[in-house]
Amino acid sequence: MTITPRLIVLAWIAVWTTGLLAKEPDATRVKSIAGWLPAEPAAIGAPITNRTAWAEFARRPEFADAIEKATALAQHPIPEQPDDLFLDFSRTGNRDHWQTVAFERRAMVWTYLIGEGVENQGRFIPPLEKLIAALCEEKTWVYPAHDRSLKNFRRQEVDIDLGSSAVGWSLATTRNILGDKLSSATQRLIRENLDRRIFTPFRDSIRETRGGNWWIKGDNNWNAVCLAGVNGAALATLESREERAWFIVAAEDSVQNFLNGFTPDGYCSEGVGYWNYGFGHYLLLSETIRRATDGHVDFLSNPKAVRPALFGARTEIAADIYPSIADCSPGSRPSLALMTFLTNRFDFDLPPSQSAAGKVTRSVNESFLLSDASSRLPKISARSELDDLPWRTWFPQGGVLICRPGTNQPSPFAVCLKGGNNAENHNHNDVGTFMVVSGKTMLICDPGSEVYTSRTFSAKRYESKVLNSFGHAVPVIAGKLQREGADARGVVLETKFTPTQDTLRLDIRSAYAVPELKKLERAFIYQRGPAPSLTVTDSIQFSKPSTYEAALITWGQWKRSSDNELLISDGSDAVRVQIDSGNIPFEVASEVLDEHVHTKTKPVRIGLKLSQPITHGEFKLTIQPAKNN
Repeated sequence: MTITPRLIVLAWIAVWTTGLLAKEPDATRVKSIAGWLPAEPAAIGAPITNRTAWAEFARRPEFADAIEKATALAQHPIPEQPDDLFLDFSRTGNRDHWQTVAFERRAMVWTYLIGEGVENQGRFIPPLEKLIAALCEEKTWVYPAHDRSLKNFRRQEVDIDLGSSAVGWSLATTRNILGDKLSSATQRLIRENLDRRIFTPFRDSIRETRGGNWWIKGDNNWNAVCLAGVNGAALATLESREERAWFIVAAEDSVQNFLNGFTPDGYCSEGVGYWNYGFGHYLLLSETIRRATDGHVDFLSNPKAVRPALFGARTEIAADIYPSIADCSPGSRPSLALMTFLTNRFDFDLPPSQSAAGKVTRSVNESFLLSDASSRLPKISARSELDDLPWRTWFPQGGVLICRPGTNQPSPFAVCLKGGNNAENHNHNDVGTFMVVSGKTMLICDPGSEVYTSRTFSAKRYESKVLNSFGHAVPVIAGKLQREGADARGVVLETKFTPTQDTLRLDIRSAYAVPELKKLERAFIYQRGPAPSLTVTDSIQFSKPSTYEAALITWGQWKRSSDNELLISDGSDAVRVQIDSGNIPFEVASEVLDEHVHTKTKPVRIGLKLSQPITHGEFKLTIQPAKNN
């Protein structure tokens, strides 16, 4: 099986070539930025000596119980993280055993830092210093899943990944905020580890004196996440203005690759969960640098960032329900802290469902950086990019259409329709799939991601029935599932949008390696109004008789209510699916997709297979809201 170049699997295969390295930052630009930086390095939070700022932090809801949390934490030992736990992934492929312990250890840094910052009595310094020593004793800060060769574990290489960049940033922030409250030995220990694990490998990768750190040229979430951690650590630690400016310019160059991972219309193929993570860190990177340079360097003002910034606002299917496309966990929604900040920068309103979502929950980084969502933030005009709301959102380059009932409609019936291609970041083989929301429930679904294991990002990725096309509402053609690769795509043949009806017609033939397939067009028609519906029509032509099978995916229950009709339901919400097979008999069979998924209920595939081979024909599904009696 060919592994496509845009898959995240690139992180774990041979990427150590000079073609993936960056360029030396421009010296003139470095000099200019150095002139805007403060004389001393500064962290994202205020120094502990600034008691006015910390009194303000203490009044924030997310820090209200900071002292209690730190006090309780100090009563427990540091969770043990032996070498054997790191090696568990290489033996079993399980990511969670090590990550559960590691995430707990790493989160403890912030708990002690905030507790000490609020209380300022020194009692959390001893357990914090003990924790820092334990973290610095780890052979590597890189996740086991990102060190398949074990070269980092064996200390043969020092790479930077999602985890190590986060640890570096948190320790640099802790050192800067607490200052001399930490012992000189602990301050020195942090600095030595930052130099060895973060600053030196980053400089060497930029200067092409070593391979590795593929994400510098990567176009997915890794790029923004790692750059945020590296730059946050550098700005909080490095004494020289020129050195700090060098890291900023390196990020300024490299982060363009992250923005290139969005289609020009702003579509994020990784899904809303990874948008929170990736674009959220782009925002943290931008805001860290904007504040450090007194507003002179502002990554959010990049015109290429505007549409990606609006992805969260544009992708709601129905009230608080978002697409679970690609490796997105079902139920994911845009971070309210992120959205609140973006509405202030880009001068637009939150969707009503988010406006009523209640308490804003933030990470510590978000609390320090994104709390200033006020009129003091420089505005970027972007309202014109939201003109299609609330009726629809169309991503022409992404190939995704979200259709909504619009204003003052009695029936909450909405859909998400996907073309795209099968080489997207965190790709699933899903060209032509669709989701249907009726009432408060996604009744026809995309199953989203599986729980990650070593298989997920390997040549065996598409053995998973929730990652390959078997687990999506797309056809099986001549017994074959969709192939992977950028050439497997939904070519847009027609779009027509009116106040009452939206049409999207796709040619999805290229998604199937079936020589006898001469035509496979999928037409979606979404009808608004008092009797809303979605019709999905496949027009098929073969050079010789071949089999055809359609599919629906659901987390709900289903039954065949008549020969040509299904009822799919979940609680009080339901849809009726009328089937028109052109008078050709068809069989209905269901199968639980027995994979390790994030949802309590495993998805069910409902297969609709013609009972005889055909040379041409149409297969039509008409989906309408129904009552579940």
